[in-house]
Amino acid sequence: MAIGMYLREIGRGKDGARGLSRAQAADLWGQLLDGAVSDLEVGAFCLAMRVKGETPEEMAGFLDATAPRLHTLPHGDKPVVVIPSYNGARKIPVLTPLLALLLAREDHPVMVHGTPTENSRVFTAEVLEQLGIHPRNSFAPLAAGQVAFYPTAALSTGLQRLLEVRRVVQLRNSAHSLVKLMNPCAGPSLLVTSYTHPEYAHSMAATLQLVQANALLLRGTEGEAVADARRLPKMQGFIAGETVFAQDAQSGSLGSLPALPAGIDAPGTADYIRTMMDGAQPVPAPIAQQVIEISKLISRMEGAA
Repeated sequence: MAIGMYLREIGRGKDGARGLSRAQAADLWGQLLDGAVSDLEVGAFCLAMRVKGETPEEMAGFLDATAPRLHTLPHGDKPVVVIPSYNGARKIPVLTPLLALLLAREDHPVMVHGTPTENSRVFTAEVLEQLGIHPRNSFAPLAAGQVAFYPTAALSTGLQRLLEVRRVVQLRNSAHSLVKLMNPCAGPSLLVTSYTHPEYAHSMAATLQLVQANALLLRGTEGEAVADARRLPKMQGFIAGETVFAQDAQSGSLGSLPALPAGIDAPGTADYIRTMMDGAQPVPAPIAQQVIEISKLISRMEGAA
């Protein structure tokens, strides 16, 4: 169906807009990814959905359309941990690279994907570069204990194009929500993803259930899928879309705080991560617990296979 017909449904404002079916959403999103619509129509879609908000059925449809258009990681010997990283550091250092390295130390292959979406933050790719992990554009199975970073443009030029719309209209759009839920792996994998605002906990969980995902969903740190180093966040685990555990956030007063760097720059963050990987200082307890929960979920996946 022509995109104008969809825009008429979703563009009636917060109270008047109607949600699309999963099939309709897949058709619409496929047109956007394929570049089959004008820039004006892309902008109209992004702003209409920003006002309306995505339903889980719509997001599942967007994921349905994205999957066959993605470059994907081939099967390997072990399930891959997939970590989307699109928010970066604003006030505290981005510790997504620490999470990836700790998981690799537990013998998990780890795929991180992302792209800068604004100029004022420090992004995971910058820290990984400082740690000697450079972006990859070729797709081969990951070995156990290997960390690989893939720019979004290598996964899908259509998605990259939609993410770049933010630089023009200064607002996030559905692509920013989708990249946190997509899984660019052809074989067994576990998605580690996060939300910032509490209302997204329910919609993201519902989407993960609809697409029957293996995933860990948590309240992220400035939008990143790594536990807050200062306090254990709420976490929820899924196997084939079914909730297998739910952990409440840590409550009460904190006895002590980890010694975080004063700045958020990439070299300083990389040095801080090295001290923990070398054992010079302890890994923050919430991140250590997140690694344990991810490993448990992978064990359950392998046991169910």
